[in-house]
Amino acid sequence: MKPLFILLSVFCASLLTIKIFRGNFNFYLSMRIAMSAMLIFTATGHFMFFKGMSMMLPEFIPFKTEIVYLTGILEILAAVGIFVPEIRITTAWLLIIFFILILPSNIFSAINHIDYQKATFNGDGISYLWFRIPLQIFFMIWVYLSAIKF
Repeated sequence: MKPLFILLSVFCASLLTIKIFRGNFNFYLSMRIAMSAMLIFTATGHFMFFKGMSMMLPEFIPFKTEIVYLTGILEILAAVGIFVPEIRITTAWLLIIFFILILPSNIFSAINHIDYQKATFNGDGISYLWFRIPLQIFFMIWVYLSAIKF
């Protein structure tokens, strides 16, 4: 829920700020600014809650902590890459693939009731997926519209 709140609030704030300073609305730029802010926000979780996020990966996957750190770094790189014209489209497609690839870890953590912030097995469970799966799809559409289709 927090990433969605960040995304939408930064979108509104940047949309109004651009309107005030440039005299027009720039929806696509505002969408990229919002996605970038959300990615920076979620990336910080990879470093602050690395133990709980490592629990989101099944036992058979090696180097869990390293994967959590790496995905945090990738989110930061994507947050920057969606602004670089030469790599914006490639970054956007890779970000969409990233959102698809992290979905199984969200499903795994929901099935196992993982609370990544507390590193416990007291999470929301399967009901969380009713929100998370549509949210992932929403993020993919957002990236597509703001960085590829525009």
